[in-house]
Amino acid sequence: MGERRTPLYDFHLRAGRGMVRGGGGYLFPSSYTSPVEEHLNVRRNVGLQDLSSMGQIDVKGPGAERLLRRLLVNEVLDMQPGQLRYSTMCNEAGGVVDDVTVYKFSDEHFMVVASSAPRLKSYRWIREHAEGSSAYVTDMTAGIALLAVQGPLSRPLLEGVVEGAELERMRFFRFAACRVGEVEVIVSRSGYTGELGYEVYVPADQAREVWDFLLERGKEFELKPYGVEAMQSLRIEKALPLYGPDISEEHTPFHVGLERWIRFEKPDFIGREALLGVQRRGIERRWVGLVLESEVPASNGDAIYSIADVASYREVIETGAEAGHYEEALLPGERKVGEVTSSAWGPSVGKMLALGYVHTAHAWPGSNLIVDIGGGRPVPARVERTPFFDPENARVRSAPLEDGRRLGQKGGAALHEAETQKNIPLRHTTTVADGGGQRP
Repeated sequence: MGERRTPLYDFHLRAGRGMVRGGGGYLFPSSYTSPVEEHLNVRRNVGLQDLSSMGQIDVKGPGAERLLRRLLVNEVLDMQPGQLRYSTMCNEAGGVVDDVTVYKFSDEHFMVVASSAPRLKSYRWIREHAEGSSAYVTDMTAGIALLAVQGPLSRPLLEGVVEGAELERMRFFRFAACRVGEVEVIVSRSGYTGELGYEVYVPADQAREVWDFLLERGKEFELKPYGVEAMQSLRIEKALPLYGPDISEEHTPFHVGLERWIRFEKPDFIGREALLGVQRRGIERRWVGLVLESEVPASNGDAIYSIADVASYREVIETGAEAGHYEEALLPGERKVGEVTSSAWGPSVGKMLALGYVHTAHAWPGSNLIVDIGGGRPVPARVERTPFFDPENARVRSAPLEDGRRLGQKGGAALHEAETQKNIPLRHTTTVADGGGQRP
């Protein structure tokens, strides 16, 4: 597949530190400044990311609701217009075709937002199953840009620029059609960072106009763009899976810990019988969080070993200040119990983090393991409860005043100023990434 560019490619090329190829072949900036600074700015203030590689699939017609009920493991029958819902979409064997978010506009109109890497596969999967269902499926990805506005100051920033929606009253996983200046947009309260945040769907030909406008108006809120590296560390701290490294058709929702969104009370959906079988039998491997005793992250596919299978030996240090002393070393044994899927330094928690699949016998919190980084550097690792950061998900649910108190004096002052200037008239200005919707 050739390289693809989002409507904001020129900005990323000019402002980014380097371009990397993400899901679906799209090029995105690895970062604009320091990835750690970008990460912490999202946690403390507000960040802006281009997620236009996500797939937007329009599903319309009298059979739209019936089609999605059959394709998704979650229920859509009880959804209200203006609501979005997370779900996996499985094959007959129970393997995850994609994890998606579904937006309901009406009983006969939905939008499925697919992950970046399997976007075309997901579109074709939905289209093929729509045959004879009185539902019409259209890939809208090329015509829509997706901007993520994430962080505790995202609400006051957007309240000053969005017209036609009461963001303070918008609940988590709800959306509304509104405007930014003269641009018609859809704003949803969702994201991929574990923070209070919003995702803004913009016509592709007006994306740069809205992007530049948000950067300008966001200066008073310390808004800064962030790239793929910060996105990865933000979502890994929250143990949010990414299709490709963490999820594939080899895994069922049970393996990834997504079984709570399966609605077995539905009489029929693709993969139902296979998933009931997995529920009866149990699983042999589970996706878990790990803390590594390492200064560098692990790579996708790095082997995980049981500590009981690791031999230790002592080697004399020959040079340096500790010359003559013994150095403890670790050697991985022959019994591999899992592999790493994602890893990054977690700036908010101050630890080297990893996510990966391990045998269920070793998947309990506190289990000591060995990760063989790069096939030659074994380091100790420990299974920990996830998410690593904000396990109560309080930040996603945060109210405006709570944001300011949590941010401290500088953030609180900025928020207070924003709260007292909500009615400032909008000044009309002219002028990656892999990810998914927020996992509740």
